[in-house]
Amino acid sequence: MSGIGGMPKRRLGAGGPAVAPIGFGGMSFAGFFGETTAEESFACMDAVVAAGIDFWDTSNIYGMGRSERVIGEYLAQSGAKVVLATKVGIVPGPPRRFDNSADHIRAELEASLTRLKQDRVELYYIHRREQERPVEEVVETMARLIEEGLIGGYGLSEVAPYTLRRAHAVHPCMAVQNEYSLWTRLPELGLIQTCAELGVAFVPFSPLARGMLVDRPVELAALGPKDFRRSNPRFVEPNYVLNRARIDGFRDFCHSRGWTTAAGALAWILDQGDQIIPIPATRTAAHFREWLDVAKITLTEADRAEIARLLPVGFAYGDRYADANIVGVERYC
Repeated sequence: MSGIGGMPKRRLGAGGPAVAPIGFGGMSFAGFFGETTAEESFACMDAVVAAGIDFWDTSNIYGMGRSERVIGEYLAQSGAKVVLATKVGIVPGPPRRFDNSADHIRAELEASLTRLKQDRVELYYIHRREQERPVEEVVETMARLIEEGLIGGYGLSEVAPYTLRRAHAVHPCMAVQNEYSLWTRLPELGLIQTCAELGVAFVPFSPLARGMLVDRPVELAALGPKDFRRSNPRFVEPNYVLNRARIDGFRDFCHSRGWTTAAGALAWILDQGDQIIPIPATRTAAHFREWLDVAKITLTEADRAEIARLLPVGFAYGDRYADANIVGVERYC
């Protein structure tokens, strides 16, 4: 299998480790986008390791610890060495709420480390900011965990540039993780630039548009009853068919260039800045292999112009979240 291990490394923050330019998201191991098994997850992680992808991302709430447990079991059995990131801050409901208190952060970190079978994680994110609590206080908690050797650095997720600046002034932030892809472009309005200015890695999640920017895109009829996308505005008609028509043109373009659709979409993201490390997610080795062509792609000016024509800024129909899911996300434009 060809891989991306030979691609130039990118750094997780100014003082963080150098990792492969594409990471791996573990959300799918929790069943968010269809059921899976430990055997299928292990086979997927085998393929990820073989490809040289050494930056893995998960969260304490992905399947209420399920993703962390399967990753921990795999790492313990395989002996693979990767840079791990996990998250804290969301307390599932009902009602859903956010807790950035020192006691909660520490307790959840201890639980995550147990599930991951690790003594530390390299990157620990605040998954959602608790707006009532000053972010400076939260960063002081994370700084103590760094001093104790339990985490290598901290990150923030779904935040605005102003929150990053406040946090970074207390202790340097390692990474910010927000949604970013060809159909979700908000980070271009200040967040990507702020990360570059401060020396903070920008980690896009859902870079493949939740399964739309791949060779065989999401089919609504195939979605399970618990699939998150059933209530996502971009997958609800008539938005879905309108989005599908746009993306079909991009898919045809990628194939005309000899690329998979996923590789073309990832190449576009990598082209947006050297501080950007996307973390696509999948639960199968077969889908994962569609990413690997990215190692062969160098976009030309003609490629950039054609992608911009096919999928212009703001082309997507529908919001990226339903109202119930967007709570806690910082908006700044």
